[in-house]
Amino acid sequence: MGRVFKAMKKDLNFGEVIKEGAILTVAVAIIAAAVYFFLVPSHTSISSISGLGIVLSNFVPLPLSAITMILNVVLLIIGFFTCGKEFGVKTVYTSIMLPVFLGVFEIIFPNFGSMTGSQELDVLCYILVVSVGLSILFNRNASSGGLDIVAKIMNKYLHMELGKAMSLSGMCVALSAALVYDKKTVVLSILGTYFNGIVLDHFIFDHNIKRRVCIITKKEEELRQFIIHDLHSGATIYEAIGAYNMEKKYEIITIVDKGEYQKLMKFINQEDPKAFITVYNVSNMRYQPKK
Repeated sequence: MGRVFKAMKKDLNFGEVIKEGAILTVAVAIIAAAVYFFLVPSHTSISSISGLGIVLSNFVPLPLSAITMILNVVLLIIGFFTCGKEFGVKTVYTSIMLPVFLGVFEIIFPNFGSMTGSQELDVLCYILVVSVGLSILFNRNASSGGLDIVAKIMNKYLHMELGKAMSLSGMCVALSAALVYDKKTVVLSILGTYFNGIVLDHFIFDHNIKRRVCIITKKEEELRQFIIHDLHSGATIYEAIGAYNMEKKYEIITIVDKGEYQKLMKFINQEDPKAFITVYNVSNMRYQPKK
């Protein structure tokens, strides 16, 4: 593990590296479990290089773990140079660990059948479980390799949401199921790929989403002090003129996370219940931190 994280930021201490490695390992274990216990029994091909591996395993005399490793290598090299060193190093580690976990599952649970007894339920369970693991990786600036790298590249250079990028790249893999399986399986693969992207975006944006809160209140100074000193956040103040009576007021705008938003709304409800408030969801922002 030490070699894998050697290229990470120099200011990371040993404890942070171990913590980061543990989080990535847990995420990969979740993804591998989703693939082996739900995706493989469903015989579908959903938004993952593992899905393509399942299709190829019908033509190539190699175990799924070996096929997954081989397919990952090419995209791994591309991702290392296009998405940055940190992303590349973390993805090297997760790409190695994914087939390792799959290999362990193949040994411990050989010839594992469907856990649910239903192809549709297997697809649903896979989508829910794998989205948890993928959201952890993407939020740590990593991926499980394969199509995740393609999605990350599309997200970086085409500014697509990761879920949509996963769906688009995964459609090609989903359609490959037509080479091996029946029409029902192909349809399930396509639908599963689409909904996997939606669920993934839900997990990612729920984690990263912030709120842009615009407030017009009589307690302007109290609110400003609360935002700066209690929330330790920033704010912008604009002059606003009401169209009805042309009365001049000030609008305070701040961007907060979920916890800060709850504290802010509690403060406003206590200090000025009649304050005029509008709230917008913010999924991405760029700013220069104050020194």
